[in-house]
Amino acid sequence: MDISRDEQRVLHALAQGGLIKPLKNQKGRIGGLELYNRDGWLMPFVTPLLFKKLQRKKAIASREGGPYRITRRGLELVRSEPDNR
Repeated sequence: MDISRDEQRVLHALAQGGLIKPLKNQKGRIGGLELYNRDGWLMPFVTPLLFKKLQRKKAIASREGGPYRITRRGLELVRSEPDNR
């Protein structure tokens, strides 16, 4: 399955230890998203549309109400890069 360049960027950040933190509104629905890399820096790559695409592809998941992290399926989708540790 092919993934877009933006999806690839987000999955790389998550594969290196990053996380997606959903910002919920008063009704408990996701109102915004923040992507943090492994060093804790906020990255501007994730949009609600991109987030939904990654969820549909089962590349990211949340456990026990925590932040969204990459899944094994997401690791299969991401292409290796020389800067990954």
